Amino acid sequence: MNPINWLKWWWPALVWAAAITSFSTDAFSGEHTSRFILPALHWLFPMARLETLEFAHFVMRKAAHITEYFLLGLLLLRGVRAGRGGWRMEWTAITMAIAAVLAALDELHQAFVPSRGASMRDVLIDVCGAAIAQIAFVAAMRLRASWRAAPAAARPGE
Repeated sequence: MNPINWLKWWWPALVWAAAITSFSTDAFSGEHTSRFILPALHWLFPMARLETLEFAHFVMRKAAHITEYFLLGLLLLRGVRAGRGGWRMEWTAITMAIAAVLAALDELHQAFVPSRGASMRDVLIDVCGAAIAQIAFVAAMRLRASWRAAPAAARPGE
């Protein structure tokens, strides 16, 4: 595959991986995000205790890991597939390996940011996000195939 064609399939994953790296900086540390999220949560839930709001902030940050790597998992699979149709287990294996390496490198990067810390738990959460993306992709492909195979009269909305 020539470099231009390769870049056609991989640029979204590369851009998103760079964005994830920027999320690993001091600007997105728990201390900094709490300055915005905790007041918003307090506004939404004025009767909630501080401990409850801090826990919600923690859950939101972990959900962000899943969301970031869900999207990365889809974009990596796009690059691995490179326009080929269908799905292959080896494409998912390659995608998951790349996602795991990027998650580990991201945590290694955070180990050198004073306001952040490296966490194996976060690597596992990230990998779960990428795995959920793979499952969602396969489920969508199977749903699409079964929808196409159904008689037109049985299709919803027709």
